[in-house]
Order: sequence, then C-alpha cells, then structure tokens
Amino acid sequence: MPQHYPFTAVVGAEPDQLDDMALALVLTTISPAIGGVLVRGEKGTAKSTLVRALAAVLPPIDVVKGDRFSSDPADPAPLSPDGPFGPDPEAETRPVRLVELPVGATEDRVLGSLDLEQALGSGVTRYEPGLLARAHRGVLYVDEVNLLHDHLVDLLLDAAAMGRSTVERDGVSVEHAARFVLIGTMNPEEGELRPQLLDRFGLAVEVAAPRDPQARAEVVRRRLAFDADPAGFAARFAEQDAALTARIRRAQELVAEVELDDATLVSIAELCAAFEVDGLRADIVTARTAAAHAAWHGRTTITRDDVRAAARLALPHRRRRNPFDETGLDESQLDDLLGPDEPPAGGPEDGPGDGGPDDGGPDGGGPEGGPGGAPESGSAASAPATPPTPPGGDAPEGSGQAQESTVGAGEPVRARLLQVDGVGAGVSGRRSRAITDDGRRIGARTPAGRSGSLHLVETVRAAAPHQHARGRADGGRVLLRPTDLRVAVREGRESNLVLLCVDASGSMAARRRMEQVKTAVLSLLLDAYQRRDKVGLVTFRGASASLDLPPTSSVDVAARRLEELPAGGRTPLAEGLATAADALRLEAIRDPLRRPLLVVVTDGRATSGPDALARAHRAADHVRATRVASVVVDCETGGFRLGLAAVLADRLGAQHLPLGEVSADSLTSVVRSAQVSGEVA
Repeated sequence: MPQHYPFTAVVGAEPDQLDDMALALVLTTISPAIGGVLVRGEKGTAKSTLVRALAAVLPPIDVVKGDRFSSDPADPAPLSPDGPFGPDPEAETRPVRLVELPVGATEDRVLGSLDLEQALGSGVTRYEPGLLARAHRGVLYVDEVNLLHDHLVDLLLDAAAMGRSTVERDGVSVEHAARFVLIGTMNPEEGELRPQLLDRFGLAVEVAAPRDPQARAEVVRRRLAFDADPAGFAARFAEQDAALTARIRRAQELVAEVELDDATLVSIAELCAAFEVDGLRADIVTARTAAAHAAWHGRTTITRDDVRAAARLALPHRRRRNPFDETGLDESQLDDLLGPDEPPAGGPEDGPGDGGPDDGGPDGGGPEGGPGGAPESGSAASAPATPPTPPGGDAPEGSGQAQESTVGAGEPVRARLLQVDGVGAGVSGRRSRAITDDGRRIGARTPAGRSGSLHLVETVRAAAPHQHARGRADGGRVLLRPTDLRVAVREGRESNLVLLCVDASGSMAARRRMEQVKTAVLSLLLDAYQRRDKVGLVTFRGASASLDLPPTSSVDVAARRLEELPAGGRTPLAEGLATAADALRLEAIRDPLRRPLLVVVTDGRATSGPDALARAHRAADHVRATRVASVVVDCETGGFRLGLAAVLADRLGAQHLPLGEVSADSLTSVVRSAQVSGEVA
C-alpha cells in the first residue's frame, strides 16, 4: 500500500500549468541551493499532503554504502564521521528521504547525541545521528514551522547557513554535512514566523482552498477514491508521476548549463531594488530560481517569463518591513519593471505608452482597482466624519454609531519588558524566567515526566554508591542501571499569555488619546510577537465587553483587530474585567503551563449602569483573588486627573504604568504576582 497520496493527483494539472506551491516545490528540488519553500495557508488546503507526496517523485540518489550520513560517492572529501571511505567507495542507490521535524522535538533529536546504549552498555563513546544528518541530500519538512521553538529555529538557521552541523556536547565532538531542502508549512492564524527564519526560505507561496464547486467536488471525489483503494488510486497516476520524475531529473542535469548573463543579473537587481527588499539574498535566490525555471522548461537561456516567475516566488515574503506589514507583490508593477518580452513590432513610434489594456495609464492604477481608487480602509482618509466626543467624558448613553470614531495607531515603539514574577515551566520563549529545555544548566533530575539532555556527571554520581553492591571489579567499567540516569535541569525564558483588556469608550475616543492608546497597545503586541507570546484582546464600551480575539499565537490578527477598533459610548469597566477573567479561566484549562499576564488599558472610569465604579472594584478584587499577574496602563491625560486608574491598579494588585511610560529603551518592569491577603477590600 502506498504511504502517500500521488503528487500529480494533488496537483491536478499539466506539468507546464503547476500552481505556485507545486512549482515552488519542483524548482527547489531542481536547484536545492534556492533554499527551500515556505507554504502559508489556511487549514485543510492539502499543504502537508502535497509535501509528503513530493519525495515519491524525486529522482533517487547514490550514497556511500553503509554510511549513516548519506555521503555522495562522487564527493572527493565527504564530511562524514563514518569516513574516510577511500578513492572509490562502494555505492548504493536509494530514494530521497523526506525527514519530518516535529515542533516538539528536543535538541538531542535534531542534532544527535551520545549513543546511551553503547555508552552505558559497552563503555564506548559513539555518536548517534540526529534529524539533520538523516535529512542530508534530502528534504527536511517542518509542519507548523511557525510554532517551532526558538532554540530549534537557531539550529536550523545555523545548518542552513553553513551546510553542516557541528555537535559539541556530552563528550562528543562531531561535524557532518547537512545540506537539505527545507520545506515549512504554516497557518498564519496561529502566528507568524521569525524574520530570520522567514528570510532563510528561498521561496514562499500562499495557498487557499478552491472556490469553484466543481473543483472542490473533484478534490472530494479523489480523496474518497484514495481512501477506498489506495493502491488502485496510485496506479491511476503512476505514469504521470513517473513522467514528472523523469522531467525533474532532466532539469537537474540541465540547470548547471543555464546561462546567467549580465543583462539578466542587472534586471534581477533592478527588481529587488525597486521592491525594496532587504539584503542581497533576494537577488541570489531570484537568479537561482530563474535558472531552475528555465531548466524546468528545457532551456539554457533565461527569458523574461523565467525572471517573472522567480520574482513572484522569491520576493513577496522579503518585503515585510515589520511584523505587522502585509506580504505580497504588485504584479502590475512587476510587469512594468520587466518591460515587454520583445521589442514591440511596428517601429519606434509604437511604444509601451499607447494605452493598451495592461497599461496603467498616467494615473498609475495599482492592483486595488485602477486610477482614483479609494484609500485603504482604516486610514485617516477613509474614517467617517463623526461629531467630536466631549473632552474627558463618555458619549451619551444610547448615542449609537454616530458617536463612534475609528483612528489608526502611530508607529510602534520598543515597549518596556513586562514579566511574570517567579519561575514558570511553560513553553520556551523570551519573556519570563522558567524551567525549559534550553538555557543555563542549574541542576539535575530523574528523567520522569519531561525529557531533557543527559547530565553525565550526575548520572555517574548517582551510580557511584552502588558499585560495590553491583559487583564491580577493581579497574572495571562503571556499572550503571536505568535508575541512575539523570538529565539536566535548565533555566531559560518562557512565553506567556498576554491578555489585553482595552477601554474603547467615549472617554478614550478623542483622536489624540485613542491614537496614543493604539500605539501603546501595538507596541505591546510587537513586543509579544518578538517574545513568542500568545495574545488575546478584550474590549469594552457602551454597555458590554467582548472577547474580540481569543488567545492565539497570531499577533498579526490582534494588530488588525486593534486597527479596526472603534471608540464611543459609556465605560463598562466591570464587564471588561469580568470578560477578561473568564477568558483567563478557560485558557488555564486549555494551556495550564502558560502563565498569563493581564494588561488593562484604561483611564479607570466606570460609567455604565448603576454603581458602575463599585462593581468595577468588586470585579478587580475577583481578578486579584485568582493571583493573575497584571498591569494597568493609565490613559488619563490633562492637567486635572482623577487618579482612578491608580486606584484600579491597587485593587488588582497590579503595577500602575502611565501611558507615556510604555516605551522605555533600557528599563525593565517586573510584574509581581498578586498576593491574596486581608488587605483586599
């Protein structure tokens, strides 16, 4: 029974009509120096299915027989710990490996480590290869790559940059080749990728499910047929898969002959400069991709179409200026920059400015719909005109949409570091102290429960008192038992849940104040993104509060929700705190190891309903009783201040942080866990 779905059954198109994802996968296997593919798309779009099917259509490779590191027999000096192999080593042919790297893998599993069976049983120091060694000359696949732990991301960055892996640990010193095609898939709703790793992917594509009912029905039809008879279904596409394999092999042989002339390189450089991509990696990747695209079509010269296809795949993800910018490429601008494929017929008077159907015209119409297009939603130009809210007060009760206003945030600043006090045990990140799988070694423990790296000294120390009872002879090897095993305890940093509870009432609706609030919250979101936190967003205004964004790793989504947030109406502070408390309670059930940090952004007013301020204080007392670390960002401005936010912070047992102090270049703010005591009123 075949292990994976046939590649051509997923693609569903002729080889010259591959979609972006299939084309990117094919091109990076033709020229592995491109640097791999990142596939971004919603769930249920066959991302993983297509990647797993890829290995079956790749041409097999020759390796040195018996070598655990897949060395090439034609390589005169292979970097393999199993070598040297002599001038003419025995070779064998095997399929290309698709190695999957789980997001929860340990560092030992990725890099390799001391072979414990040999070390404990025979006293022999022997290196056990990890996933990077197994993936050499193959495909390394990371599903949900955006959820990969930071320390594993660092390992991938090092291997991708150097083409080899170096291991110095547990008495082992090993270096081996690690050149592989890195393929990652991700759902952007679950969080974005670190910029350093994003840039390491040579190509990036966006995928979405088809909207055409006939196409969707065909997908379901094929899937049901595969489930009913996998072998028979694969046989239907065996000839197409074999033809694809042969074409990839021809392209791999031809790509070295493709000519990258000066005119092509200058054209690529002009494209990269015009789209303002960072660094020179984009130029290199685009050139390699264009050459691979030409080889895929059986050519040794690069055409305009090759450069265009390469730019569409290599440039969009390199245009992000900050984590909240949208990726993408203006294809009409790309066509303008590339110019016509051949000089127009009819003489010099027939130029590109004759107003053809693809001509942008003097108004420079872009992809949003041509000249005179409307400004982007959420911008100041598109905000509806609204009557001003009285300074320092809420809009009248029941005033409706006429009193609402929407303003955007300014440029985010570097936010102060807010930490949860104590030592946690959550997912590795960059915010609060925690016991994690990486970091500095502070002790040892038995391996029950969580895994960890071997602590050799403590293992031997645990076994030492029992050597006589176990019958160890003088001068003999140390006799070890499984109960002696000790693993390292390491202290590093964890990520937290940052739940933002934002006041969007009329007292915040003055344009200058709301812009400041959104800028501060956006800065905190940017900080959460960089520290790998989960975030949630609660807003309150009018007569109620809502959980606008349940806790998620997608900080981009939170930033978009914040940008669209209107302000107006009264201030239901009690309801906002109660909604935040409910969200924290549910998240503690789903993710009990991740410690929360509640950030309440308000001026402390409470004006909705009877006894609004008293109810808000009772809600604050309830939150404090849950011992949730919290901070109140005080948005009150002006010469006359009521100080209500400071009172709220005292009731919450939270740090009081004025709005203007959210930004700090070198200050560190530690949020102390609320202490439940008799002082709570």
